[in-house]
Amino acid sequence: MPPVKPLHEQDEDVDVLDDVGNEYSLIVWNDHVNTFDWVIETLVEVCNHTYEQAEQCAYIIHHQGKYAVKHGSFDFLKPMCEAITDRGIGATIESKA
Repeated sequence: MPPVKPLHEQDEDVDVLDDVGNEYSLIVWNDHVNTFDWVIETLVEVCNHTYEQAEQCAYIIHHQGKYAVKHGSFDFLKPMCEAITDRGIGATIESKA
């Protein structure tokens, strides 16, 4: 029996999008104004984090200077970013690419 020949050969490289909808990160920035409690409360209320998750994020933000607290589409993250900055906490949306 002869070898099976593919119906269509493709010689070009193809990029595969494997993280659909998570191409952006919501970054919260450290400062010397806001308290841990305020940042934790904000992450719980705005990002729907558990208290423990928000507490861990706050410590990472404090020690690393910033932290990606949420991932998703730009449209998903934008209202959260605005709500965080409205509370006086520095936040930005950055592309993961």
